[in-house]
Amino acid sequence: MTKGNIINIMKYSIHDGPGIRTAVFFKGCPLNCQWCHNPESQRYDQELFYWPDRCIGCGQCLANCPNGAIRTLSGKLEFRRDLCKVCGACCKVCHAGARSLVAKRMSVSEVMAEVEKDLIFYDESGGGVTFTGGEAMMQPAFLAELLKACRKKEIHTAVETCGFVKPEILQTISAEADLFLYDLKLMDSQKHQAYTGAANDLVLANLRWLAERQAEVLVRVPVIPGCNDDQENLHQLGEFLTSLPRVKELHLLPYHRAGVDKYKRLGREYLLPEVQAPENEQMERIKETLEEYGLKVKIGG
Repeated sequence: MTKGNIINIMKYSIHDGPGIRTAVFFKGCPLNCQWCHNPESQRYDQELFYWPDRCIGCGQCLANCPNGAIRTLSGKLEFRRDLCKVCGACCKVCHAGARSLVAKRMSVSEVMAEVEKDLIFYDESGGGVTFTGGEAMMQPAFLAELLKACRKKEIHTAVETCGFVKPEILQTISAEADLFLYDLKLMDSQKHQAYTGAANDLVLANLRWLAERQAEVLVRVPVIPGCNDDQENLHQLGEFLTSLPRVKELHLLPYHRAGVDKYKRLGREYLLPEVQAPENEQMERIKETLEEYGLKVKIGG
């Protein structure tokens, strides 16, 4: 039985495709975008969230940790991530909710059981299911089975992707998905490498392949002040998108800081601490610039 690493199944989403949707968050992503608001989705392997402010000092985690990753220091509990094996033993006895595992191993039938609870909402709103993450195509066999299961139930499917995936995987998934939500970050390959950890040649090539194969594609651009909101990037973006057949709609996603605290819970450093959300006026100017290329542009998902 195929299983996958799933972080969350979010109901009643209205920002991840048409209508009311269920968003299924996969764990694992080939990119490491510095502004990522779901850092827990980047690594495929299991991780542990830790909220030290919730700890009541009961000591149950200390008594149950088999790897010596929790100890007392100056009368307080100290968590050593370098010794943690992410076994989850401490999470099971933490009644204060200070510790939790990030992901859950789920089967196709388990995911579909959650999805099918909302069939009435999909039917009434023209919605469906969006497989996101992370990068859902990092778990291709599991994703393909879920897409086929949704098709049998006549549930509309969308796959959100960063585009940095093997062409053969994209081609297989494109035969099963109804819609792609394609994230496009930066047009300059060197900047893309600096901010995401990879060049964008494959990202652009995959988007062109989808557009030329009559796949339904909605391009989405996260607007990160000081990173990709400059005129050079915007004009390169407009020129590239207008060169693609059938890709005429673009959604601009304003940067937000909702995920910053997650980095602390994972014991990681957030690399863009000074960046703030763009002003409404700035978003409107960006929208107007891209509309000059004949694109239908929307602010928000």
